[in-house]
Amino acid sequence: MLYWLRGFLFFDSYHKLPPPIMKLSESKSEASIVPSRRNSVMYRDTAATSNAQTTGGVLHRIPEMNVPMMKISDEYDIEKSISEGCFAKIFLTNHRPTNTTVILKACHAELMTLKDFIREYHYTYQLSHHPNILSCYQVAFQTDSYYVFAQEYAPFGDLAAHLCPGGLPELFCKSIATQLSAALGFMHSKQLVHRDLKLENVLVFAPDFSRIKLCDFGATTRDGVLVSKGRHTWIAFLPPEVLEIVKNERFICKTSSDCWQFGILLFSCLTGNVPWESADWVRDSNYASFVKYQKKKSTAVPENFRRFTPRLVRAFRKILDPDAEKRAKVTEIMKYMKNKWIDQKVVVSKSATNLGGGLSDADSVCVYLNQKDSRPSLDENKSRKRIMSNYGLPEQAQADQSALRNRIWEWVLSCEQTYDSEIEGF
Repeated sequence: MLYWLRGFLFFDSYHKLPPPIMKLSESKSEASIVPSRRNSVMYRDTAATSNAQTTGGVLHRIPEMNVPMMKISDEYDIEKSISEGCFAKIFLTNHRPTNTTVILKACHAELMTLKDFIREYHYTYQLSHHPNILSCYQVAFQTDSYYVFAQEYAPFGDLAAHLCPGGLPELFCKSIATQLSAALGFMHSKQLVHRDLKLENVLVFAPDFSRIKLCDFGATTRDGVLVSKGRHTWIAFLPPEVLEIVKNERFICKTSSDCWQFGILLFSCLTGNVPWESADWVRDSNYASFVKYQKKKSTAVPENFRRFTPRLVRAFRKILDPDAEKRAKVTEIMKYMKNKWIDQKVVVSKSATNLGGGLSDADSVCVYLNQKDSRPSLDENKSRKRIMSNYGLPEQAQADQSALRNRIWEWVLSCEQTYDSEIEGF
């Protein structure tokens, strides 16, 4: 709610125009979009019947837009570059007129056409009213080198930055799965396919993962259209029907590919690793073992799935079905939320090995907090104490682990200093 209001005020003060009449629960595609001055985009074709709105017709009609020229430095102070991908840079900025912190996604103009930029911005803006999809402001412009649009800032980074060896605690994984399935389910109800689901495209807004959001809709397209294979998608996340597509060959895009990637992401959150390097049963023995078990040609559960309970293994068999037509929807995971996911009889981490058995939910949260050397938070101690308090964990356990880690770190530093002096003396 806070981020939506900030974006709302940001739009109002930035463009000095009356804001669109729109309820929070209302789709942005259903709101009246006001032509705005200066650096805001202008939609030329937004008329649609109510029937088209309910079927996602507005989402699928990419409008013509005016994308004005300006320099980023005209109104923004770039605080730092958060990340850089193949097609875009992500800048953390301060908008001087409103003193508002915003993210600017700057897409390289030499690698992206204006039409593709408008398409990505359109989907990002129209989908962003969902609580688990990153908010996008009605601000877009172009510079000499970039096409740029503004989004909200995620204070805790992306999901990849939070993974530790052994994965995240079950409670956190269930929270992530619930919210991510809701976001993808919403997109699929509008006949849209994300196509690039991975850890880096899930942003974290709370240290206990109670609020996450899906982002990056550069590859998003309509279900059932012909597309080409993405050039920079992680091979481990590609479903088998996409992996087997040869270079430059086109294929029909389906929502089932998102379901596959959702399953791979969930496995990664639970274990800290992907289940296989590629969904190729000839070259990858881990995938071949899973396919054999999935098709009931073997009763032996694949080794990297043995840490899970039979109920969760059943869920993975449905979500990661090699047959795209039989693959379960992302919302299927909600049927398994009341079940245990991690088999307590299986030792998952080194900490569990020392204890001689499985970890409780509270213990797994404590182990996760102690394993994490740093958090992308402005106040690490406050965040940790709050999470530990929520799960009834004693602060002494954290203090003991911190003291031990500090002593080890001091020893490492002393060794490094000695090593450097020896090199200089040599």
